[in-house]
Amino acid sequence: MYQVQHFIDGHLDDGIGARSGKIFNPATGEQQGEVTFASVADVDRAVAAAKSAFPGWSSTSIMNRVAILFKFRELLLANKDRLTELLVKEHGKVWDDAAGELQRGFEVVEFACGIPQLLKGEFSAGVGGGIDAWSMRMPLGVVAAITPFNFPAMVPLWTAPIAIACGNTYLLKPSEKDPSSATLLGELFREAGLPDGVFNVVHGDKEAVDRILEHPDIEAVSFVGSTNIAEHIYQTGTRFGKRVQALGGAKNHAIIMPDADLNQAVDAMIGAAFGSAGERCMALSVAVTVGDEVADALVEKIVPRAREIKVGHGMDKANEMGPLITKEHAAKVRRYIEDGVQQGAELVVDGRGVKVEQGFEHGYWVGPTLFDKVSPNMSIYKDEIFGPVLAVVRAQSYDEAVELVQEHPYGNGTCIFTRDGDAARAFVQDIKVGMVGVNVPLPVPLAFHSFGGWKRSLFGDHHMYGPEGVRFFTRMKSVTARWPTSIRSGANLSFPTID
Repeated sequence: MYQVQHFIDGHLDDGIGARSGKIFNPATGEQQGEVTFASVADVDRAVAAAKSAFPGWSSTSIMNRVAILFKFRELLLANKDRLTELLVKEHGKVWDDAAGELQRGFEVVEFACGIPQLLKGEFSAGVGGGIDAWSMRMPLGVVAAITPFNFPAMVPLWTAPIAIACGNTYLLKPSEKDPSSATLLGELFREAGLPDGVFNVVHGDKEAVDRILEHPDIEAVSFVGSTNIAEHIYQTGTRFGKRVQALGGAKNHAIIMPDADLNQAVDAMIGAAFGSAGERCMALSVAVTVGDEVADALVEKIVPRAREIKVGHGMDKANEMGPLITKEHAAKVRRYIEDGVQQGAELVVDGRGVKVEQGFEHGYWVGPTLFDKVSPNMSIYKDEIFGPVLAVVRAQSYDEAVELVQEHPYGNGTCIFTRDGDAARAFVQDIKVGMVGVNVPLPVPLAFHSFGGWKRSLFGDHHMYGPEGVRFFTRMKSVTARWPTSIRSGANLSFPTID
């Protein structure tokens, strides 16, 4: 049994709060650790440390900031297996999936190492007589991130490196379900030479979140989680005068056209629907087939592939899909499957009876599940299940398929499988979704672009990481300066113009 501590002002910290939470191994159902929950006073201490560190860090040269980030990157690579094992044991994802999560986080660190180029302002010489004008991007101050259980290392790495590279100081509140990787990131930042107080971690629940949202010294909050909580975070944070980006839920559709390469589409859907046990906001959870012939062929090809997926604990590298995060969430996913049956969908592959290796029977298992003939009024279509459940919806035309995507309240990701360039171009142009794939099932942008959805999948004006991440963690300052060549006297009370 181990204890996960806070990381405040450059050091592991037991906190002064009296509450804690249990950490379970999702593959066994057994408690393996305990995490200290932050009190209001603990959050205040972390914010005070970050506020104290801000003047020194924001005035640190960009090249010195980058040198620390390069060292941090090297330490991440050296500790990749250690981090991967933490993700497997606390989240439950299989080894390759956990390693892939880390890789996508490392890419944002590499992007942040290019911050000198990204923070260059614009300069205009001689805009008037002896007058120059330029712009600068300035750090905000103390910023915070509240991150989800499904990517306990990647999402913090989507925010912290950019925020810190831009000159801010940073407070992380990770999920209490799998908190260890966040604390380890703090230790690696310290080893890389990051000054005390620049990166801080507090663990906890709603008490810590509420204090972050209302704390007067926190300038901005980044959040990833469910839509209802994202909306609450956005409304509360902005009410307290903070800049907020709050990424919510999703219901991602794939449209399969009659001319699609069906084998390619099936390969894509197997990974996108059942990878990470469906616990990701970019999971492909709805396949919209154009024509019954396409639907029949698609289902026929998916069924054997879904049944062949190796479900088991992540430390066995032969396994392809792990458990769900908690006993309660696994029960919720099973209820959705039962709802689908009761509401008239055709259950083609039922993951509720999945068999796992002896000794892991008490883990939180739901296997790959496939529904056919799903209609838009069913809960398995409307709601984000966050589990390995793929719903096939049959449309009779391209327009009908597109209308389903357009009318859904979520707008995170979508994709189309087709050989028709006209159809693909029209889809990309017209669809009301933030991230779009063409013959690509998970259109997650690389680190030098930005990640975010539309509609009820994002609250706020800025997407995450990439150029949008730099904009979120900085504010623009414009400067106009005159360097007179002679002493002038007299005042002009009219509206200022440049001459």
